[in-house]
Amino acid sequence: MEKLAKKLTYIGAGVGLVLFALLGLLPGSFLGGAMGLKVVGVIFGHPVTSGILQRMIVAASMLIGVMVAGIIFVVGCSVAGWLVGTALDALRVPNKLADEKAKTDTK
Repeated sequence: MEKLAKKLTYIGAGVGLVLFALLGLLPGSFLGGAMGLKVVGVIFGHPVTSGILQRMIVAASMLIGVMVAGIIFVVGCSVAGWLVGTALDALRVPNKLADEKAKTDTK
């Protein structure tokens, strides 16, 4: 992995974390909770009561929803940063004369 691709991967991960905190935390919790309510309704029947096991299933599904949203944001932005960095590294043309001169100047 080239230097620019590696840097932009880390920058993409940071941007993904910020976007997740701003845009993904609440919807992930809502969607996970809705999924949990559906699961509890299928297992225990409708209407859903407020028992301990039902609440634990809904809470676990909310956590799963938040984790999936975080993974999607962070991995997606990291991959986007890596792709941009790899493309920019491929577009850079190495200057062989400048590299050889820098090597001879340090000797």
